[in-house]
Amino acid sequence: MSEIDIKRAGFCAIIGAPNAGKSTLTNRLVGAKVAIVTHKVQTTRFPVRGVAQTGDTQVVIVDTPGIFAAKRRLDRAMVKAAWGGADEADCVVHLIDASAWVAEKTGRPSAAQRHSLEDDRRVIEQLKEAGTRAILALNKIDLFPHDQILPVMQALSGEGVYEDIFMISADKGDGVDKLEAAIASRMPEGPALYPPDQVADLPMRLLAAEVTREKLMLRLHQELPYQLTVETENWEERADGSVRIQQVVIVGRDGHKAMVLGKGGSLIKEIGRQSRIELTQMLERPVHLFLFVKVDERWQERRETYRGIGLEFDV
Repeated sequence: MSEIDIKRAGFCAIIGAPNAGKSTLTNRLVGAKVAIVTHKVQTTRFPVRGVAQTGDTQVVIVDTPGIFAAKRRLDRAMVKAAWGGADEADCVVHLIDASAWVAEKTGRPSAAQRHSLEDDRRVIEQLKEAGTRAILALNKIDLFPHDQILPVMQALSGEGVYEDIFMISADKGDGVDKLEAAIASRMPEGPALYPPDQVADLPMRLLAAEVTREKLMLRLHQELPYQLTVETENWEERADGSVRIQQVVIVGRDGHKAMVLGKGGSLIKEIGRQSRIELTQMLERPVHLFLFVKVDERWQERRETYRGIGLEFDV
């Protein structure tokens, strides 16, 4: 689709509790992987903009960090970025893990689901305070019988902050087309904001670092994934058309470094292999990836860390 075909264009922010499925929905709407996805909460650390096109409408999907009770500086910066994305959007979608609400109605929510419910209610109250009207998307409907969602829909509809309610499965794609049409209908008239062949507004150096962080989060356990970050230190275009990428995995403790390296360096080698395969597919050319691990106990308190991923430090 050429740029002149676009008659409407705007921004849609997807907000919600950690692990509600925002990145999965973003990738589904865009039709390409622009946001990393893991089963762990707080995977997304900064707003990621993916470009979707529906008919003559271009929608810039803003995948935001999860909204939760933030205490650490990095967490506070993430939550502020999420609300910042919502404030600047033409349309806001509040994505909720419906299975948590169904579990509450049946009296059997897990500890993780209880946290999710608390975060959802926090988002609802902040939407009320801001006077923001949103689209409600009830996600993960493939995990329970559909008749169990009716009491949840009634309760959430009564909150008075939702214009429309959709039942979807971001993972399977169920109901996403109707949600997409509703989002597109709310975009203002205007020309395309991005070229028709662009699927994300994210520097490749940053996206490459996110791909490696995704692989680490999927392999590591407990709290360690949240105590590390990945930075692309060097990006060299080679004469043969390939690219040489050097990245550093930064952890907070010596013990964490040993865990990331693995026995005899086996884990970091496997992470590098997985990341290289995905980056080769994304860039459609050979990738030479080199990973290093270093310890920096104060990486979460350094201003340059936040500047590098577009977050505010003074929050």
